[in-house]
Order: sequence, then structure tokens, then C-alpha cells
Amino acid sequence: MLKGIDPLLSPELLKVLAEMGHGDAVVLVDANFTATTLGRGKPVIRLPGVDLARAASAVLSVFPLDLAERPVDFMAVCGQPEGYRTPLQQDMLALCQRAGDALPEQCEAVERFAFYERVKQAYAIVQTGELQPYANFLFRKGVLTGAQPA
Repeated sequence: MLKGIDPLLSPELLKVLAEMGHGDAVVLVDANFTATTLGRGKPVIRLPGVDLARAASAVLSVFPLDLAERPVDFMAVCGQPEGYRTPLQQDMLALCQRAGDALPEQCEAVERFAFYERVKQAYAIVQTGELQPYANFLFRKGVLTGAQPA
């Protein structure tokens, strides 16, 4: 155990997050996502029984978002008008704003198959136990500046 680190962040997950560089992406996905297929050749970490918001809260507690660019992508809901957000997506966007100062307008809804293509370029995938559909978010890593506390 480490002091001050969310216990949901396993050694494997912490290692992956620490290895990532500026601009690399980690994808947090729901239980139904095709993580193994799209994650070939990259780390796929499973958090069964953990909902997306809880997993994202843990990850964002140590993960700086890339605020120089669009820091967050999420899967757009098929068959809905542009701008539609599920209640879970709305909650996640609020979490991103609180945890990393990513404003909702900096977060892009991406068509399903375009989202899959972005996932293929990501550094790692974290598959949660989330059962809500369209609960798939991509976070780009930013940089830390200045002196960090020891």
C-alpha cells in the first residue's frame, strides 16, 4: 500500500500511467467494449466490478490531462442528435472538469467507429465493469510543470 494513492490504482495500472508520455492516451471503457481486439499489442488492464466514474476518479487523481490540446474524447451515442449526452457522460464530463480542469467544450464526442480508430492509437486500455452503454472515454496525458511535492 502507498500513502495518498487510491487503492484502486494497482501496481500494474500505476506503472502504465507512469510510463506514458505527453500526448499518450489511456482509454477507460465499459464492460462490453471490444478491449482485447482493439488493444492488441498494448496493455489491457481489467477492473471488473468497478464502475467507470470510480475508475476515472482514481486515474485522474494521478493523471494530468493535456490542456494544450483536446484532452478528452468519448464515444458519441448512435442514433441521437449531435450534442446528446447520456447521464453518465454528463457526470463524466463534470468529473473531468473537477479533476483536471478540462472544460466540457474541450471534450469531444466521437462517432463509434472513429472512436475505435483512436483507441487503436492509444497507449493502454482500462476495461471497467461499467454496464451502461457508451461509457467509453479517452484521456490524453499532459505535463506537470514546476516543483512537485515530494
